Amino acid sequence: MADEHGSWQTFGERLVYDNRWVKVGLTDVQAPNGERWEYHVVHLARIAIALIVNDRDEALMLWRYRFATEQWGYELLGGMVDDGEEAAITAAREAAEESGWEPVGAPEHLVSFEPLPGQVTAPMDIYLWREAKHIGDPTDTEEVGRVEWVPLSRVTELAQRQELLGSGTLVALLYYLASRNA
Repeated sequence: MADEHGSWQTFGERLVYDNRWVKVGLTDVQAPNGERWEYHVVHLARIAIALIVNDRDEALMLWRYRFATEQWGYELLGGMVDDGEEAAITAAREAAEESGWEPVGAPEHLVSFEPLPGQVTAPMDIYLWREAKHIGDPTDTEEVGRVEWVPLSRVTELAQRQELLGSGTLVALLYYLASRNA
């Protein structure tokens, strides 16, 4: 891809901030027009998301508050992939911790994507399960919210009301709905 017309060249990156959740780098780049400068890039950890759909055509979601955007809304379950952990394992673990529902069976990989590729690396992997068993109360006390089985027929309405939080939730639900109607 680097040989494609219009591609940018990179000559290295220096980190200016680095921790477990976010890294900020200045990347030495040259644009297709020949200009060269340091371009800021934010690197976020890989996220794995569980889309659990039941036989009543409902998705398991968490109604919660996000302080950064000052919003209440629905999110699918998931979290940051630990070093050396498979993304599907992360999605299943996070679903159980956040909801008290454990996905059953092998997951289906739905889609992987980068939500803001112009300035941010934030890889997201979405996995689908069609069954889950209730194992108890949520154990992740940081992810406090109301666990609900939300009818998929509400996805468009919730999206219009900006009550589906995050690109991982929105992309997963819209991708699932579009692919099953294809």
